[in-house]
Amino acid sequence: MLDKVLIANRGEIALRILRACKELGIKTVAVHSKADRDLKHVRLADEAVCIGPNSSTESYLNIPRLIAAAEITDATGIHPGYGFLAENANFAEMVEKSGFVFIGPTASVIRLMGDKVSAIAAMKEAGVPTVPGSDGPLPADEAEMQRIAKRIGYPVIIKAAAGGGGRGMRVVHKEEDLASSVSVTQTEAKAAFGDSTVYMEKFLENPRHIEVQVLADGQGNAIHLFDRDCSLQRRHQKVLEEAPAPHVNPESRAAVLQSCVDACIKIGYRGAGTFEFLYENGEYYFIEMNTRVQVEHPVTEMITGIDIVKEQLRIASGQPLSIRQEDVVIKGHALECRINAEDPRTFMPCPGLVKTFHAAGGLGVRVDSHLYSGYTVPPYYDSLIAKLITHAEDRHTALARMAVALDEMVVDGIKTNIDLHKDLVRDEHFAAGGVNIHYLEKKLNIGH
Repeated sequence: MLDKVLIANRGEIALRILRACKELGIKTVAVHSKADRDLKHVRLADEAVCIGPNSSTESYLNIPRLIAAAEITDATGIHPGYGFLAENANFAEMVEKSGFVFIGPTASVIRLMGDKVSAIAAMKEAGVPTVPGSDGPLPADEAEMQRIAKRIGYPVIIKAAAGGGGRGMRVVHKEEDLASSVSVTQTEAKAAFGDSTVYMEKFLENPRHIEVQVLADGQGNAIHLFDRDCSLQRRHQKVLEEAPAPHVNPESRAAVLQSCVDACIKIGYRGAGTFEFLYENGEYYFIEMNTRVQVEHPVTEMITGIDIVKEQLRIASGQPLSIRQEDVVIKGHALECRINAEDPRTFMPCPGLVKTFHAAGGLGVRVDSHLYSGYTVPPYYDSLIAKLITHAEDRHTALARMAVALDEMVVDGIKTNIDLHKDLVRDEHFAAGGVNIHYLEKKLNIGH
């Protein structure tokens, strides 16, 4: 087992990693910016190192400072969490070259799956269902572009190969708009990502967002932990997630779960990962793979009883998978509400002093949060302050439990989106299950 792990992150995920390390008897090093000296995990870690000023560019994204912190504390492994450098292949490479264990996949696999074009090609080869598309970067020839679009069928979507976070994409409904849309997307991609490469896919009008959680040991063993539905989104950002995904085609599900496991073995995947799909009319279409732990991993933990972060640590220590696929069974249903420090109407971040924090509790209620009464939420980072998770024997009860937990949760002194979640869990369409990725934005436009 790893002796000491440096946690290269902040907030709730850093606390989550620290707890998993402590359970496994691993010593912990917390790194923090000047603004984050009072974070809960910084106080609880065995050692803490300030790695720079408030700006994430000069602290959490500063690779030399993170490596130096690992060196001076004699850490043996570095856990990147999610966000920041979690899917940065250069960081993974530098961690390994500096003599530390990167708790995640190899740099080459991160690169392969980080580029949308190479990822789709690899998944096609592995038998994972993909969206009909250009099968690579779009050619410069306009007539050839039009032929590809006709073969796929309008509407199509132009996407930046190096894109992410909802940026670098444009929907085209008719042929006369194709050339100009490609040109504009290429210009945007170059400016945002430093790479003007774009590709084309079929645009699915009303899909759901369903993802598959996997674990692989890099030694030829891989398993899936079933799926999650993350369709409630705003501006491509997930708001509420659940597991398992309700109302999906069981035959298609079984096939896609197996294809994800096969793909992990084929690409030599190591650690925890997530295959993201659009799901429409009973069919799955691969969109990307996240080569890290996800924000929404707790819902999968609740329905399987498997600690995903501890598994990451075991795998990084060189241990083979201790769980067989037949041991993974779905027990009930789980939901997760992302609680953000933001105005529930304008969605503007609302940092500031938390005067009172009271976490919800009771049977089947879990709160992953770094908040405490008297903590000041800084304005420099992501606005996620807590994840409220409920688990029950069925979806209906898990929803009822979430409604009760949201009513019980108190975050005083700053604005949060708790009221939005209260509305969502009582929404009749969401309660029925299976809303698409556009549902929340349409609901918000009607409501505001």
